[in-house]
Amino acid sequence: MKTNKKIVALSLLFLMIIAAAVGCIQPGPGVKKPKIPESISRGEGKEPQLVVYVVEDKKNSKMNLEEYVAGVVAGEMDTDWPINALGAQAILARTYVLQFITEKGRSKYKDAHISTDITEAQAWDATAVNDNVRKALEMTRGKVAVYDGEYIKAWFHAHSGGITARAKEGLAYKEKEPPYTKTVQSPDKDAGPPDDREWKAVFTPDEVRQKIKAKLGRDVGKITHIAVSRKGESGRALTIMVNQVDIPAPELRIALGSTRMKSTLLTNLEITDGKIVMVGRGYGHGVGMSQWGARVMADQGKSPEEIIKYYFNNINIVDLW
Repeated sequence: MKTNKKIVALSLLFLMIIAAAVGCIQPGPGVKKPKIPESISRGEGKEPQLVVYVVEDKKNSKMNLEEYVAGVVAGEMDTDWPINALGAQAILARTYVLQFITEKGRSKYKDAHISTDITEAQAWDATAVNDNVRKALEMTRGKVAVYDGEYIKAWFHAHSGGITARAKEGLAYKEKEPPYTKTVQSPDKDAGPPDDREWKAVFTPDEVRQKIKAKLGRDVGKITHIAVSRKGESGRALTIMVNQVDIPAPELRIALGSTRMKSTLLTNLEITDGKIVMVGRGYGHGVGMSQWGARVMADQGKSPEEIIKYYFNNINIVDLW
């Protein structure tokens, strides 16, 4: 018995020596941090300050970045949700605005860095900020998501339908697929509103034809045939053939209205009794973090950082201030 203990102790000591030696020879590289855009920087390690065009007030407003993020979290997620889910939303909101300014420089609104216009940026509701939101911001203050020292595109959506998508599949993303997107099983399949878990939309053929013509500039003619022609890794429709015309499914969704055709994760698509009937799962483009998935994970005790890292591949969460 004593001999066995001695052997185990010597083995552990040997392994520790080897591990230390390897560590000395091959030190792990430090995580690179992105620069705060110069136009909003107040110095390294200090919270930036933004000029935000507030659509509701029709004017620019100067505010600290955390104040802007608080309004985004309150605008994008139910404020009575678990604080860890709100914290995950805060990290993505903070990352979004910094990536936006880094890439684009400024808002489309004069003299503003970003706006509360949802066609340009994120939803924003300062009036809905409560103690939950403030706690979520405090626990994640200055934290952003990065890949290889650069801000990620901080995509999120309401409900994945049980599985997320990469950018080219869910968004018909035109650029090279980012290395940090991934398809992952999401724990929201049986969570959230029933009409998000599974939805149904009915259109007339003429309505679909006119919306395609108006939004996409293509006249497909009198619709007699519609079907999913290609699917992606997550099972979402990549393209939908309308008559003999292949249309990117994410573009068709926007043309028909994203609150009616809630996702491209279609389980049925047919013409029946003179109507086009769509049945699908989830709500949103399906890329990045599922908000309902984040809520489930927060209820399970997952931290904001763990939630985000589950939905994005090989990213780091770093502190900038």
